[in-house]
Amino acid sequence: MKYVVIKTQLITLMALLSMVVFADSLEVEEDDSTIVLHRGIHDLEIQKEGFRFSISRDGKQLLAAHEAAGLVLLKSPVARARVLNAYGDSVAVAVTNRLGIAAIVGIKFYDNCVKFSATFADENIRGSVFFATQGVTPAFGLSDHAAYRKDPSTEVTGYSSNYFGALSDGKPSRLTSNFVISPANQVAFVNMEPSKKIVAVSKAEWKQGSVYVNSLRALYYFTGGAKEIYKDYLDARNREGYKVYKPKYEWFGVGWEAFGALGWVTNHHTIRENVDTYLKSGYPLSWMVVGSGFWPNNEDRLLATTSFGAWDNEKYPDPEGFIAYYKQLGLKVILGLRIAFIPNGMYTHEGLENGYFIQKDGKSRLFKVNFPKSDCYLLDGNNPEAVAWYLTLCEKWLAYGIDGFKEDLFGYEIGDFDDDKLDAVNRGLMDKGVYVMGRNGYLGSPMDLHRYDDFNFNQNQDRGPVNGLAFSYSGFPYTYPDIVGGTGLAGDRFGKIDRNKLRIYLMRNVQYASLNPAMSFGFGVWQLNDDQVAEVCLDAAKRHHALQPYIFDAALKAYETGFPYPLTPLPLAFEDDKATYDRENNRKRGYQWMIGESLMAYPLYGNDYHTTNRRDVYLPEGVWIDYDSGNRYQGPMMLDEFEIPVDKTPLFVGGKGFVVEQAENALYARLYDVDFAGHITFRHKDGRSQSVIDIRETPSKKSIVMDSTTGKRIRTAWERHALQFVMEAGHHYVIE
Repeated sequence: MKYVVIKTQLITLMALLSMVVFADSLEVEEDDSTIVLHRGIHDLEIQKEGFRFSISRDGKQLLAAHEAAGLVLLKSPVARARVLNAYGDSVAVAVTNRLGIAAIVGIKFYDNCVKFSATFADENIRGSVFFATQGVTPAFGLSDHAAYRKDPSTEVTGYSSNYFGALSDGKPSRLTSNFVISPANQVAFVNMEPSKKIVAVSKAEWKQGSVYVNSLRALYYFTGGAKEIYKDYLDARNREGYKVYKPKYEWFGVGWEAFGALGWVTNHHTIRENVDTYLKSGYPLSWMVVGSGFWPNNEDRLLATTSFGAWDNEKYPDPEGFIAYYKQLGLKVILGLRIAFIPNGMYTHEGLENGYFIQKDGKSRLFKVNFPKSDCYLLDGNNPEAVAWYLTLCEKWLAYGIDGFKEDLFGYEIGDFDDDKLDAVNRGLMDKGVYVMGRNGYLGSPMDLHRYDDFNFNQNQDRGPVNGLAFSYSGFPYTYPDIVGGTGLAGDRFGKIDRNKLRIYLMRNVQYASLNPAMSFGFGVWQLNDDQVAEVCLDAAKRHHALQPYIFDAALKAYETGFPYPLTPLPLAFEDDKATYDRENNRKRGYQWMIGESLMAYPLYGNDYHTTNRRDVYLPEGVWIDYDSGNRYQGPMMLDEFEIPVDKTPLFVGGKGFVVEQAENALYARLYDVDFAGHITFRHKDGRSQSVIDIRETPSKKSIVMDSTTGKRIRTAWERHALQFVMEAGHHYVIE
């Protein structure tokens, strides 16, 4: 007992000492009305009445205190606050709202961010909790929720929801993020909560919270330049359990999906005929997806991906041979996968017996989803034993030689489904080295690709580029923009289609898709018997394939840093350039982004794709070289009404002017004269090897390239407006 007293006194003494000013520790000042916190570069000033707080960095205020209340518990603003304890990098504050409900607020300082938490003193209390400051503009993020609005725009100012989450707005928002960033104001915030959230983004307020909790555990405010913010956001996600995984090379090549090609008419023969036609036509495929119809079709209870290892004997009489054929051609073979179990299915009884499905009132409950068509049980991703069981079942598919899965739960009926419902399963698969295409997820990246929802000919075409850019703002940069031509052309779902509009659509769509981190084909363009369409589609596929090593290097850099290098919106790449803002919308259709640090994409896309060949294209500061013509431009400048024919490659080279392409089993380093000198680190497809390129002089036809690994001079050529040489993995080079 004496030890306990001494320990308590020591804690009290430490708490008192923590109130004293130390150079490397938290500084706290408190009077009757105000609490002031300072640590490192950050200052927080909290008005006790209302818990109205402001955040400053290096003496500059980034977020001003909310005019009414900075912390609201159970819809009642905080009325009183006092410091309980402060030590090192953290402080605990006791608060009481106007209803007399007590809570403890935790504030923890990191180098470039501040973490807030709020926990009710009574562990039996559950309800709404939110923090708020005044807002700043412009603001970006919110993933799928940014795209599914009447007027698609990446700018999310004006968005508000008191029940934020997947499908909470009635739209197919499955890859969910409430991360919001204002790069112009060097600030971002996110409440890391998988259940339903409170989100408001306006000039009057930036507000985030949780709808029904006992504890809001992790609300982060990030400060600094865009690269600082995304690095700290990456660290925070990994720290809080929303892990970001290293992606795999093959996914960033050209793929093929059965449903886009064949609809429901999929079997051993139709798939082989279609894929072989693509390969013989010169399409450099690296992966393929058979998403549905491979399960036994003779019993309703088996019509699901959870038939685990059971194939339809008539459609796929030799599944091992079917898979081996494509693997010897170098393709990764992917199956569709869902967590939906049909009643009386092959493994449903086992799941029910062990309590592996989501329950209500102590019983496994049935859900309506778009597929399977019957009501079904859903795996409980919060139950580790259930997840382990499910992963064991997945081995039955993998045993056939399958490389991975396209996760594809959709159309679920309930709005209170947690946003991380698939994350535990996908983490388990990624931990095993399985290839994963993700369609559902929350904040983290337990997947190789971020596929947004079906993007079809009959939809608003502005949604696509807004969706992809919003993914990147939100920390999902491995964007896969659905199949070229979508999922409805093969099955005539759209009825009679204007042929000329369709041909233009396919060419514009393939140019757009080819400049995303991943792309795929389905509908066979040869069916149009149109030479121009066939040529544009094949050229786009070959260009994407050529750039696959370069894109993958950008993906690895994103994995390491958090910054969305594979698809970087210009307001992030050029955050101080105001001309990059207010362009990613259906009014201006300035859909541009950086691919890595040297390529800028500017595809002509949007709902007017079939009525115009011109766009205003913005070039930020620096030298920009037209990818096709080699024409040289000096930014900043706006190319008004810039002509972009359907067969033009919509790329400029700028930035560091270093691009890597593959051709005929060789890797070519390409250096453009963009007035850059410095070091570049390139990451190779094995994910480990690196090459350091030391550019000491601006590249020219007279440049000398030395392999510093071997000490030998390298043969060079001037090809397509750039200095080019063959590069070997792990070798380093000097350009003089």
